[in-house]
Amino acid sequence: MVVRQETHPGTGAAASPPEFRDAVSSMRAARLRPEVFCEEMPAPQRIAPYAAALSADVTVDDTDVGTGRIILLHDPDGNDAWDGTFRCVAYARAEIEIDMVSDPMLAEVGWSWLTEALDAHGATYAMVSGTVTRVATESFGGMADEGGTAQLEIRASWTPGSPAGSAPGTIPDIGPHVEAWGELLCTAVGLPPVPDGVSVMPSRRGQRGPGR
Repeated sequence: MVVRQETHPGTGAAASPPEFRDAVSSMRAARLRPEVFCEEMPAPQRIAPYAAALSADVTVDDTDVGTGRIILLHDPDGNDAWDGTFRCVAYARAEIEIDMVSDPMLAEVGWSWLTEALDAHGATYAMVSGTVTRVATESFGGMADEGGTAQLEIRASWTPGSPAGSAPGTIPDIGPHVEAWGELLCTAVGLPPVPDGVSVMPSRRGQRGPGR
């Protein structure tokens, strides 16, 4: 997996601090299910001095049923709103059955998919916040035969913490956070969990299919 690193204009990627480069390296090491087609994307340059980003599509039977992105932000001087020097910003959108839109528990359940995925992958985090949005589209007139569609959108951000038991100031391992985001995408589109004991192959950049 290749992750593009972005800095403010004029600084150059080579000028990024070693802690950011190490965090991006751990981001690259994430292992995603073969249904998740992951590739680099341009990262925002004005939110933080340094950023790296990934986008992903979830494909089932040659059909894209979900999409998302995750951005790693880094400010060496820290950010009071983050309560740290790193921040993960994630987005996931999935096609869902249209009758699910009226489920009053859908938003709460959708949010639990994120926090449960973070916990399951051992991703230490704090200051988590976000939104869950359900969107229903109905067609009329000449398009009435197309029927309705529905999507679930999850937007979230959190401060990644150092691995449990590590020394103070240890650089966060971003790999588990990326893996949790990948699991969120798969859960949202309705893919069953990977059974215990089954290895997850890393997603290939630029190709669809298992392995790398």
